[in-house]
Amino acid sequence: MKVFKKPIIAVAGSSGKTTTKEMIASILRTRWKVYKSKYNQNNRSATRRHVKRIRPYHRAAVLEFGMSRSGHLRQQCRIIQPNMAVITMIGSAHIGNVGSSLSRLIKAKAQLAQNMKRTGTLFLNADDQNSRRMKLAPFRGVVKTVSIKGHGNYTAHDIRYVKGGMTFVACIKGVEHSFFIPVYGVHNVYNALFAIAVADRLGFGAEEIKRGLQRYSKPSRRLAVYRSRNGVRIIDDTYNANPHSVKAAIDVLSHLPGRPKILVLGKMSELGRYSRQGHQEVGEYLADKDIDHLFTYSKPASVIKTSAIRSGFPSQKAYHAQSRPLLHRRIRTLIRPGAIILVKGSNDARMNRTVRYLRKHKIQGIQGIQGDGSLVSRQKAW
Repeated sequence: MKVFKKPIIAVAGSSGKTTTKEMIASILRTRWKVYKSKYNQNNRSATRRHVKRIRPYHRAAVLEFGMSRSGHLRQQCRIIQPNMAVITMIGSAHIGNVGSSLSRLIKAKAQLAQNMKRTGTLFLNADDQNSRRMKLAPFRGVVKTVSIKGHGNYTAHDIRYVKGGMTFVACIKGVEHSFFIPVYGVHNVYNALFAIAVADRLGFGAEEIKRGLQRYSKPSRRLAVYRSRNGVRIIDDTYNANPHSVKAAIDVLSHLPGRPKILVLGKMSELGRYSRQGHQEVGEYLADKDIDHLFTYSKPASVIKTSAIRSGFPSQKAYHAQSRPLLHRRIRTLIRPGAIILVKGSNDARMNRTVRYLRKHKIQGIQGIQGDGSLVSRQKAW
């Protein structure tokens, strides 16, 4: 086990790991040289490489710790022991790899707390009931919590969707400050609160935190927004999917202006025996949201459509495609100026192909916008 005498910050959880890691690193880099894991390189092999690349001039290291099976977080802590750790939340991601058991999943996530430095600092989501069920011993360090319901050490209120992202108010050392993050979604406010909490613990001031959050490196295919000249938007959230993250994406689509609102969902993988229930939950959840049309693709995702209709979503506005070409043709018939289309699914559902198709074949002259207005690509005009 490698032990460093500097902040080693591990970020784990069922959703939000990469974004939280990027936010933390961006804030710390306002003053320090920081090592961070690239992209979502978060398995044991990647962690071994990180150990070799951390240099004496790095004031801190921010590492994403992934878990696909029980024991992985414990093993990563044995490669490099964190003295600070964030567990964003415990949802149903990878639940199929732990016997489709929520209790086993909670135990597996708790291994990070149990194997980090025992007197370190742990950051948890006070609003996540599964996180509250974790047994932390032998950890006996400091626990700090975040919340948007007013129950944590770091809380956010006055949360608003604005052009290009979210604003919210949070308190640091007894003083309220307004923050902006260049990405949509209340779930990303939680990620920002974790970054605020870590940075505050390390002595960073409010202005440094604000600058870091405003310019953090946004991970690709995570609520990336592409716009055409006549107001059509495609939201690419195709990197991965689990019930929690899909519901969060649905909330984003519901809150953003634009008509028609078109939701395109692929399957959610690695849910095991929980798969049918997880897809049903998503269907039930979206039924009363502000969604105009629902498309599903791949056999497991058909359960979403069935569940949504059973829960009251108009059957004439829900469609399941047996093939990707048919899916694409049907979506195109609904696109109008001002339309907003959100595409999501697990990585192996390849829903990014649908995003590429829509950008290439329907939106000509498109500009890709990553929330803060930065140009990503150019093609021809709708």
